[in-house]
Amino acid sequence: MTKRTAAKYKIDRRMGENIWGRAKSPLNKREYGPGQHGQRRKNKLSDFGTQLRAKQKLKGYYGDLTEKQFRKIYGEAERVKGDTGEMLIGLLERRLDAVIYRAKFVPTVFAARQFVNHGHVTVNGQRVNIASYRVKEGDVIEVRQKSKQLAIVLEAVALTERDVPDYLEVDHSKMTAKFVRTPGLSDVPYPVVMEPNLVVEYYAKN
Repeated sequence: MTKRTAAKYKIDRRMGENIWGRAKSPLNKREYGPGQHGQRRKNKLSDFGTQLRAKQKLKGYYGDLTEKQFRKIYGEAERVKGDTGEMLIGLLERRLDAVIYRAKFVPTVFAARQFVNHGHVTVNGQRVNIASYRVKEGDVIEVRQKSKQLAIVLEAVALTERDVPDYLEVDHSKMTAKFVRTPGLSDVPYPVVMEPNLVVEYYAKN
């Protein structure tokens, strides 16, 4: 589990974008960065700066993964035949915490990580408490019976700010989700533009 548990919306302000599309984002009130120098005019980013920003945004979106975690996932994507950027997105979306978030069992990706860590989830009937666990196509993810009436779950199901993507089959009456297929970039409902191609460029040079 990463150290970041508070002030998660600083990521929004640092990026200058509401990266989760949430109504609670401070960017809905203050469209500038955090800190006393947040309102200064921003200089145009260099190519390196643009690539770094793309990496930080994608890494931040999935619960602000550590650089070590993110670099490991990128390394796996790089070793698979095909488009590395697309493979990276697929691997990130196969994380159990990402699936829990996409299925709308919890309101935020940070809550998803904690939800999994606290043992509220099963995969194919087996309890799994590792947020980075990688689901496979056909896996059935379910909220455990004793956890289905938790306030955080009921709140998430009622959210209207995001929809369940079509690579998941979700039944909110049973609190189950089937991972149908591994998505590509165009399948994932990001509220902002993600540029995994720039992440690939960043790691190719660094």
